[in-house]
Amino acid sequence: MNIGSVLWLVPILPALGALINGVRAVMNPDQPKNRVITNSVAVGSTALSALIATAVLLTYISHGTGTPFEVVYYNWIPSGSGHVAGNLLANFNVELGFQIDALSGTMLMIVTWIGLLIHIYATGYMAHESGYTRFFTYLNLFMFMMLLLVLGNNYLVMFVGWEGVGLCSYLLIGFYYDKTYAADAGKKAFLTNRIGDFGFILGIFLIFNYFGTSDFTSVFSLAAAEPGRFTGIATAICLLLFVGACGKSAQLPLYVWLPDAMAGPTPVSALIHAATMVTAGVYMVVRSNVLFRLSPTAMLVVAVVGAATAIFAATIGVAQNDIKKVLAYSTVSQLGFMFLAAGVGAFTAAIFHVMTHAFFKACLFLGSGSVIHGCGGEQDMRKMGGLRRYMPKTWATFLVATIAIAGLPPLAGFFSKDEILAGAFIKRFDSLGAPLMYVPILCWIAGMIAATFTAFYMFRLYYMTFEGSYRGAAGGHGEESEPAHAGHDLISDSVSLDDAHAGAGVASHAAHGTPHESPISMTGVLMVLALLSVVGGWIGIPFAAFGIEGPNPFQHWLEPILLPIGGEHYHFPHASLALDWFLILASVAVALFGIWLARRFYGLDKSWSRPRALANRFPFVHRLLENKYYVDELYQAVVIRPLMLFSRLLAWIDTNIIDGVVNGIRHLTVIILGHGSWLFDRFIVDGAVNGVAAGAGKGSGLLRRLQSGMVQNYAMVMGAGIVLLAAVFLFLKP
Repeated sequence: MNIGSVLWLVPILPALGALINGVRAVMNPDQPKNRVITNSVAVGSTALSALIATAVLLTYISHGTGTPFEVVYYNWIPSGSGHVAGNLLANFNVELGFQIDALSGTMLMIVTWIGLLIHIYATGYMAHESGYTRFFTYLNLFMFMMLLLVLGNNYLVMFVGWEGVGLCSYLLIGFYYDKTYAADAGKKAFLTNRIGDFGFILGIFLIFNYFGTSDFTSVFSLAAAEPGRFTGIATAICLLLFVGACGKSAQLPLYVWLPDAMAGPTPVSALIHAATMVTAGVYMVVRSNVLFRLSPTAMLVVAVVGAATAIFAATIGVAQNDIKKVLAYSTVSQLGFMFLAAGVGAFTAAIFHVMTHAFFKACLFLGSGSVIHGCGGEQDMRKMGGLRRYMPKTWATFLVATIAIAGLPPLAGFFSKDEILAGAFIKRFDSLGAPLMYVPILCWIAGMIAATFTAFYMFRLYYMTFEGSYRGAAGGHGEESEPAHAGHDLISDSVSLDDAHAGAGVASHAAHGTPHESPISMTGVLMVLALLSVVGGWIGIPFAAFGIEGPNPFQHWLEPILLPIGGEHYHFPHASLALDWFLILASVAVALFGIWLARRFYGLDKSWSRPRALANRFPFVHRLLENKYYVDELYQAVVIRPLMLFSRLLAWIDTNIIDGVVNGIRHLTVIILGHGSWLFDRFIVDGAVNGVAAGAGKGSGLLRRLQSGMVQNYAMVMGAGIVLLAAVFLFLKP
């Protein structure tokens, strides 16, 4: 198969699906028979895209070269013909092309297949929603933009997809646009990402200025061949690129949009959080690994921000009450783990965690959607409980994914998390000198603490949702119902935006009463994702723990993207056998401790007396966590309100000063030029014209008297004239 001849179909098919359904959404009413066509177009286009992507990747693998395969479709911006750095627009030439290599191939499989599963799930979850065709239009468009981002062979094509997923996230998060909180959440996501994207585009400008091209292959080849030439500028480039990654992948301080993204339907949350948009920043950093490896300073920043985000979001997760909000902060924390891996040079571990996280986080989000669907739109975990009896399929798959994210072997999350923590423990930034060279060990400690919190809040979620007695509207069916809001625990008593939303359209059709299992279109997807959550990490089994030298299969697969720099090949983090087992056992130990603590607080103690006692004993900490460190309030006070006040000041200046000056000049112009010209025209110009006319009239009146019509008078005048002429002639004669 010719890869270049079919690769373009991978993103184009979802785009065609979006176009067809988009026209239908405008032209046709939302009727059940039309939804069958919507499903066929949306799911069919995504399925074909996934199948073609798989065939392309298999063909690439069969070639066995390991070098990137590029295909250029046309010269997109032909502003110049050369590639001489420093000449800017004189040589600005950008091609629209796609690239397949180990990294883009991995992301391609994640995006297409997880995206397909989410599309299938959405046909059941959104079955009773209005705007059904519009929803799948946005979903297909999102797939197209993400595939464009992943497949682009240069930074500008990536940036088009990068901006496209930002637009689609705005549309999907604000899907319930008639609800104020949903519209606000969409705008919050869009504007926060614009801040990060500004840094990203500046980084691209610097890349072109110093490398003379934005093409990945050319940029990375130049940087790897001449590291000394580009080391100085690499820090600035990488930090600017990382600003973009912080916005797109919700890292400190630009993470605030992601928890509010829960305002959209649950399939949107799964697509954004698990497989696509939020992993774009990680993909971009790993794609740019050659540039980051030139700058230990930039890598240190990435590692520190990742570790800080991981532990920061994890602590917030223990105090959230909304089931989707817990998962949202979990995503922020897990993204922090991915950036921690990239920052310590474990680039393959970062992508490995992207893959395993896609499996178990998609399962968790879609599982939470199944819970919401079965509980009539309820999202408050205090009003759940005992759901394992009502929703056995959702319970089993959710439990598997929960164990996976907690990091217990042999599930997928264990292998990727362990590789990240091992990379942080081993890494040293020798070129930065003491004490900065030892920062990775602090990041490892932060990662271990975050892993403990992860196991705790995820099993807290599990016990509150699936164990005990049902505490919702049907709690009186002969069972003892736990009070939903009695006292305090390590959860928030405030009503979140999602509580107000209560599942949006789901609540309109799911009757409040006994919870029920979701349809096969939803539970079938959960089963597939649960299976992947179990086996998805086996490709990254740590060989070193068994005394086998060399990279594991996943590391070996991604090794070609880690180019030698200055002739020195990339070395995978390596520990001794004893140290490797110590790190593995420590990783498992903290996970087990978190699970044990959650079981003690929420599993065995049905009244939740221990967490309530802790909340009462440490009220400040409790309030701090349940209010998410007041970051939103801080932004409101420090950024938003001052900007609003400044905007009002500018509006007042514009209205009263700028407009006053303009209006004053207008008045002067009217008075001086308008009225003055009128007076001059009336009394001078018109006066002169009218005076000439009046003089001519008077003169003609006098001359008219000479025209009497009597011949004798004319003869007399003629005679008098002759006499006068004769007299003058005689008088003037000498």
